Amino acid sequence: MAIDASLDLQDTANAALQQAARDHLWMHFTNMASYDDHEVPIIVRGEGAYLYDSHGRRYLDGLAGLFVSQLGHGRTELAEAAARQAGQLGFMPIWSYAHPNAVELAQRLSTYTPGDLNRVFFTSGGGEAVESAWKLAKQYFKLTGKPTKHKVLSRSIAYHGTTQGALSITGLPDLKMPYEPLVPSTFRVPNTNFYRAPIHGDDPEAFGRWAADQIAVAIENEGPDSVAAIFLEPVQNSGGCFPPPPGYFQRVREICDEYDVLLVSDEVICAFGRLGHMFGAERYGYQPDIITCAKGITSGYAPLGAMIASDKLFEPFGKGNVFYHGYTFGGHPVSTAVAMANLDIFEREGINEHVQANEAAFRQTLEKLLDLPIVGHVRGDGYFYGIELVKDKATKETFTEEECEHLLAGFLSHALFDAGLYCRADDRGEPVVQLAPPLICEQPQFDEMEQILRSVLTEAWKRVG
Repeated sequence: MAIDASLDLQDTANAALQQAARDHLWMHFTNMASYDDHEVPIIVRGEGAYLYDSHGRRYLDGLAGLFVSQLGHGRTELAEAAARQAGQLGFMPIWSYAHPNAVELAQRLSTYTPGDLNRVFFTSGGGEAVESAWKLAKQYFKLTGKPTKHKVLSRSIAYHGTTQGALSITGLPDLKMPYEPLVPSTFRVPNTNFYRAPIHGDDPEAFGRWAADQIAVAIENEGPDSVAAIFLEPVQNSGGCFPPPPGYFQRVREICDEYDVLLVSDEVICAFGRLGHMFGAERYGYQPDIITCAKGITSGYAPLGAMIASDKLFEPFGKGNVFYHGYTFGGHPVSTAVAMANLDIFEREGINEHVQANEAAFRQTLEKLLDLPIVGHVRGDGYFYGIELVKDKATKETFTEEECEHLLAGFLSHALFDAGLYCRADDRGEPVVQLAPPLICEQPQFDEMEQILRSVLTEAWKRVG
């Protein structure tokens, strides 16, 4: 009887949560009407690579929350670091003042960054880091005698954030249209989707050279004296994980040097182990002028982001010019304490080395899915992969907009979750399933992902094939 009473109380509490969620919680990037006849999934705890909902059901976290939970869930060391700091100094802005954690974390990050990227400007998250980078680029050129350089380039269907400036840089028209007019002076160049290369589809290096050269074409078209920066992810997220072809970033660096354009490496997703290195630029061997980062810097245990700039870009600001820009919670004492503890674990447990040792096995396990008729391509690096879904493998024919809606929103998103896998089924570009698990995952988790995907994608093909 006691057990029955406890279950009744739990059911009552869950019902109250469901009603409150429907009545008051406005979820991000969510069709709220989709929960008119479905429960809102409510996650109540996490442990390692797994999440648990309000009914006690377990799910493999195949997306690390949102490309965030590098070390997995339930890391008490990170919670304790937050508690200690909150008890000592719960808040202090870094507007003309400093606190030890911000100073020490900035110094520590400078030891990981490539080249002379030694100046760390903290933000609350990734979109703010992108905003900061664009504002820095514009003010830097005004201070150095090139006031007309203000335009920025980014890649087709790339996502860089939702604030007005970051959304302007984003290359996803459907996300932008409801909020136009946005900040002007942003332009798109081709991405590095080799699977659908419009030219040199049999030669990755030639395709990469072509894609990079289109940046030079865009700069010439806009006028070199007007272009300030280009924003590029090491592996482009939106569209389903596009790695750079061989030589791509090296050619981009040459073009940026030739035209005096800043190369911004947007590593909000790709930094802190996602690709087996602290920064993706290191993996692919290129030197950015600015890195933007967030997410994995704290493994999600507290919100934090950063724009990391070169000494060259800081130079005019060290001579009395002020960067009139900042965020209340940028460099928060608790967040920076958590980041330091997070990086301690990275080094102590060899997280980057773990990714490097296991990424080939992850790729090979996912590539087993290529025997399914609906799986056209598996691509990515590190612990960051996209699986593109197609109607016809031989021709690479994709699904119509209506079919995508039926396939992704109508079936896959719910079916994968119901089968015990939290991941992303998305159609920003072609329809893809994205996987970016916690960096602690190993072969048992890879196998679990593959088995769930195989079962659900097989059923999906029956519905649309």
